[in-house]
Order: sequence, then structure tokens, then C-alpha cells
Amino acid sequence: MANTITQKLTEGFSPTHLEVINESNRHHVPPNSETHFKVVLVSEQFDGLRLLARHRLVNTHLAHELANGVHALSIHTFTQSEWDANAQVPNTPNCRG
Repeated sequence: MANTITQKLTEGFSPTHLEVINESNRHHVPPNSETHFKVVLVSEQFDGLRLLARHRLVNTHLAHELANGVHALSIHTFTQSEWDANAQVPNTPNCRG
């Protein structure tokens, strides 16, 4: 699943920086699950777009995965200038369940 997400986001956004982090081990799922991900995506395609529009674009590119196995997706999107200005990606909190 992580490879598919990486491929789709690379093809869709031509990112200058992309991290697809499998955080499933932080949740109550079977070992080796690929159900919870954090995405850090830097692309000039986000220029002029508000956060909600950026997230909608990512969700559109990953609609199949979100409907077929990905339970949670933490999305952090930046333009190159935002990223260069030392953008901070928050740590993921521990699962409460």
C-alpha cells in the first residue's frame, strides 16, 4: 500500500519532497498492516490553494486506497517556499483505542 501511495502521489504532484510513513504499528491492528499513514507532500501545485483544497486533491488521488484498506491518512501539504521556511510536521499522537 505504501508503494502505491508513493507512486500515485509522485505521478499526480511531481513533488520536490515526499514522505509516506506507515504508522499502522502505532494502532491496534495486526502486525505488518498498512492501514494508517502519514503523508508529507511538497509540491508547487499547492501554490495559491488553501489547506482544504490541498487535502481534497490528495484524497482524490488516493480515493481507491481510502476506500480499500487505508483507514487513516494524516496529510501535511506544503509549497516549496513553505517547506523552505522550515515547515513543521507535527508528531502523530499515540492511539487512544
